[in-house]
Amino acid sequence: MYNIGIDIGGTNLKAGLVDEQGRITATKKAPLRFASMEQMGEVLARMAIELTEENGVDRAQVASVGMGFPGPVDDRRGVVIKTVNIPLRFMPVAEMFHRHWDVPVRLGNDADCAALGEYYHYEDKNIESLILVTLGTGIGTGIILNGRILTGVNGCAGEGGHIVIVHGGEPCTCGRRGCWERYASASALIQQTRAAMEADRASCMWDMTGGDLNKVEGYTAFEAMHQGDTSAKRVVHQYVEYLAEGLANYVNIFQPEVIALGGGVSNAHDEDLLYPVQALVLDRVFGKEADVHTKIVKARLGNDAGIIGAALLGRSRQARV
Repeated sequence: MYNIGIDIGGTNLKAGLVDEQGRITATKKAPLRFASMEQMGEVLARMAIELTEENGVDRAQVASVGMGFPGPVDDRRGVVIKTVNIPLRFMPVAEMFHRHWDVPVRLGNDADCAALGEYYHYEDKNIESLILVTLGTGIGTGIILNGRILTGVNGCAGEGGHIVIVHGGEPCTCGRRGCWERYASASALIQQTRAAMEADRASCMWDMTGGDLNKVEGYTAFEAMHQGDTSAKRVVHQYVEYLAEGLANYVNIFQPEVIALGGGVSNAHDEDLLYPVQALVLDRVFGKEADVHTKIVKARLGNDAGIIGAALLGRSRQARV
């Protein structure tokens, strides 16, 4: 049997056939194009059906179709409540999908789906809790507790990027100020790097970017630090502090067995990011005298996490892979 996972992004749809071992055996990608919510349901169903047909899989071999949306969902009613960057509001996606294919449909938030994928593929199959923190344009977080996604009363749980770590700090798109993602996302790191460059015209980061601030990337400060650039070193150290601050808050609230870091920034050398973050978090949390602590690791699945997690929405918590 297979499960299908569909990851709904701002511009593209990505679908995958996932086998009983939780492995993607085939994928399909298409631009996200629809004129109405009704058409969106048809687009999703057609993509799932074509994925089976193109890979010689009978529809009867598909146990469920799971979908990860960038926003809160009501899985019990099969409704997408709201999406970010896509004009979907209270869309009865399961009902619309079933007009084209009567297969069990499960819905999840995209960050939650990615966390579920990482949880099922974590090396220790005995863990019950894992939090995925993805460092991207913002900070996406998904929380797995007792083997289940924490959705909250309204499907909006896990918005860790909007924990305030600096009172009255930088304004955030959510309407608050000082949110964690304004200091520890990849976007924030790029802004911090640009500010450091403007304050230090002698920084080697100017040569690295050809004198163009628009060419600054999340890895720029890390690379310049290895060339001995003092401004870059300050940027990296400050960024690590901000990242650790939010992670320590998460540990203090949930004490999860694992926190997995994803996104491009997490690919920095371990000695530059992962190891310092591990040390700082351990120093700042309650219970540091205990024998067991939260493990902070790199996420393993990359861009496949959302597809795999969406597909696994249809499985019970015991179906570890």
